[in-house]
Amino acid sequence: MDKLLEKKINKEFKTGNVKSAIELCQLGLQNDPTNPDLHVRLGDLFLAWHLDIYNSCQYIDEAITEYQRALEAYIDSAVIYFKIAKAQFYKGDLDKAINYLDMAISKNPRFADAYYLLAETYTRKARFLEASFNAKNAVKFKPFRNSCAHFLLYSLYKVSSFRCYKTTLKAYFELILSWLTLPFDIQAIKNVVKMFSYLKFMPVLFKGFYCVQTKGLNDAISIYVDAIEKAPGFVPLYCLLGDIYRTVGQFENAITEYKMAIWLDSLNISAYRHLCQAYEEVGDFDSAIEIYNKLIQIMPNIPEFHSNLANILYVKGDVEAAVSHFQTAVTLNPNKQWTSVINQTLGYVFQETKADLNAAISSYQSAYLLTPEDIDIYINLGSAFYDKEDYNNALAVYRNALDLQPENAKIHCNLGFLYWGKGDIDEAVKEYELAIKFDNNYDIAYNNLGVIYLDDLGRVQKAIELFKKSVECNPNYALAHFNLARCIALTGDKIEAAKLYQIAQDINKVTGEIDPQDIIDKINGLFDSV
Repeated sequence: MDKLLEKKINKEFKTGNVKSAIELCQLGLQNDPTNPDLHVRLGDLFLAWHLDIYNSCQYIDEAITEYQRALEAYIDSAVIYFKIAKAQFYKGDLDKAINYLDMAISKNPRFADAYYLLAETYTRKARFLEASFNAKNAVKFKPFRNSCAHFLLYSLYKVSSFRCYKTTLKAYFELILSWLTLPFDIQAIKNVVKMFSYLKFMPVLFKGFYCVQTKGLNDAISIYVDAIEKAPGFVPLYCLLGDIYRTVGQFENAITEYKMAIWLDSLNISAYRHLCQAYEEVGDFDSAIEIYNKLIQIMPNIPEFHSNLANILYVKGDVEAAVSHFQTAVTLNPNKQWTSVINQTLGYVFQETKADLNAAISSYQSAYLLTPEDIDIYINLGSAFYDKEDYNNALAVYRNALDLQPENAKIHCNLGFLYWGKGDIDEAVKEYELAIKFDNNYDIAYNNLGVIYLDDLGRVQKAIELFKKSVECNPNYALAHFNLARCIALTGDKIEAAKLYQIAQDINKVTGEIDPQDIIDKINGLFDSV
């Protein structure tokens, strides 16, 4: 490249006139269109302009084109392969970036910058072992001028150091090394300067925060959108904008913003979390599962991630995988209260979907050992014993629960059901009456007691009173309407009974409490000719 032209280009670039520097390069290429050095320089300028946080225009393809033209002359140049890889990295084509970086390293196996960019690329692909390996190679081949690689290792260790003090120490050791080598790493210095340049956006953040607090959400959206157009590389803006979009119900926009935040910062745990929540809120469970799996790759020892993933897998019907992640969450979490809740959830999954009552009982008992004062554990454990037809243990559990809360209506209701199942009608009636005494809006207790009066004691009018009370407490209780219809039919009022069966049928379409065929059979039976 002509020395005078190079000097002019450098002067324009250093004074911030990137556009003028590009124009000078283009003029030079008009006079010497095959000059590979000018093509490389022009590619560098396009890439620099593309990466300017205050510039929203895209010049990455132009940079790639110029580098490829230079490569025709310098086919064995590791540096040009590296530059193309860097452009592909910022374009978002990570697989092409890896291919070009591998080519650069094959030309120069000691190319520290290529190893570092390869580490960054693997980080974005959530392949953290490869990222760590390449970051270490970057340090190995440029030990005293690689603050960026040390900081990346710090970030990788830090996110995976939950409750692992050895990894935590390694993380902070890398952080100290990144500080010590900072003065000798030009790219790291540029990164620090860029970080401090973001301080000018603090007033924008405060203004947007004020709008959010005063419910001016649309104003806040406008403020943050304008700020992103001025500084498309400022990560916090994307997360803040995503949160506001979620608040106003614009979930697709929120998802886009969180993805941008993750693209710019592959270890942004907050963005991952909020992205998962957004996917769950729109019912896109497959995408939520994918993101939770990435989170677990980044931070495998966070019990919350395993628990949340297990909940989604359970909803999706993948019970085996859900149980596995619930068990991992229990293993990882030292908090008694939280672990007790997860054990109870695990017990419920075993009891309701796997029909593994022994495993359910074991999980509930584990929860009991952690939080013996939690009354829900007694209720769930008693229910599991009942399902196992171990009535004596169920009875013992419920009686222990009553020692803690003698006026707990739900326990009395469960006891009523237990005695009813054993055929002890008198005790069942007493327990249901106690349940109603302690909660006079207990729809289930009214309904079950009504069934006893109807089917076991033959007292139709008393049953009608109880079913009407159950419906009054819960108008959307299909089973109570159904049972009330059975009573009314016995009194001979077939028209009224049919109306009640129809109500039960309509509600049941939503609640699914009753086999639909049972309702149809009852309706048809009302008007069968004798």
